[in-house]
Amino acid sequence: MSTQAEEGERIWATHLRLDPLPTLLASGNRAIYHFARRDLLREDPGPVEPLWELPVAQRILKKQQEDGSWRYPGRNRQIYTETNYDLLETFRQLGLLIEKFALDRRHHAVEKAASYLFSCQSVEGDIRGILGSQYMPYYHGAILELLIKAGYGDDARVERGLQWLLSVRQDNGGWIVPVQAVPPKEKTRELWSAPPVPPDRSRPFSHLATGMALRPFAVQPDYRHLGSVALAARRLKSRFFLPDKYNDRKAPAYWLKFQYPFWWTNLLTALDTLSLLGYGPDDEDVKSGLDWFLDNQQNDGLWRTSYEQSSRAEPSPREREAMLWVGLAVARVFVRLQGNRQVGHLA
Repeated sequence: MSTQAEEGERIWATHLRLDPLPTLLASGNRAIYHFARRDLLREDPGPVEPLWELPVAQRILKKQQEDGSWRYPGRNRQIYTETNYDLLETFRQLGLLIEKFALDRRHHAVEKAASYLFSCQSVEGDIRGILGSQYMPYYHGAILELLIKAGYGDDARVERGLQWLLSVRQDNGGWIVPVQAVPPKEKTRELWSAPPVPPDRSRPFSHLATGMALRPFAVQPDYRHLGSVALAARRLKSRFFLPDKYNDRKAPAYWLKFQYPFWWTNLLTALDTLSLLGYGPDDEDVKSGLDWFLDNQQNDGLWRTSYEQSSRAEPSPREREAMLWVGLAVARVFVRLQGNRQVGHLA
């Protein structure tokens, strides 16, 4: 029989049509089981180090290069030499290790990867390369988020990176990817090795860029309560379900395309950020996002990611695993938002 305290901890689940916890605990995935116990039940699941030894994590670790990067597997690296595809692949693989297996800077592979990422930091403070020589505040923000989660929040290079992000905001408080404002006919190959295009601060913000640039501030306690961060959060939530102002992932449908580890801005990543910044479920915009998850929960307590093959009646094993991770992330948001309501945070 559960205690009154345990029932209080699980009050978040009463707001869902179905409790996803039984499905998550019965998934057979040791990492999901660990995180569900830790984050949803508030139990001590034991040390995280055994997750580092899981076969999937070991396969990723074995592919790390001597310089700390992971080698991009596609042919584009030979075709578009201006782009640092290894930086993109390192972001992807490090995200898997940190988010799914809880590796941190105590592991030598994370130390090596961090050294590689910092080697791509410019004198201005931004991490650069995926867009050639051009600024990439969205990828830069997402990379900083991973570094902070891995234990580099007090590193001076992360501090420089956060300050750079604050310095390139739009006048309205959000962010853009500056090359998004370049007319298509001017996006020649030479642009990707030219001096970076500065942001036109008078232009409207991009919710794609703003959602990704905001994420490192949400996981860095010293920055969560800055007025500039709060303004960017308000800008982000004002755009739920609307098309972006720019062409990259513009359609409203992209709000409902979920992945884990987080990558592009979507409804789940935005709610995760807002919950970390202290928003509660009574905020009007937050509530609209939560209502979507309430209305679209599957009979097993999970959610479709919108990346599944529509021709299949049932998701494939790979798609099913993606749904489990997304389900865990959604449940974390509900837990956090409910906690914010109880302690009287922003809403």
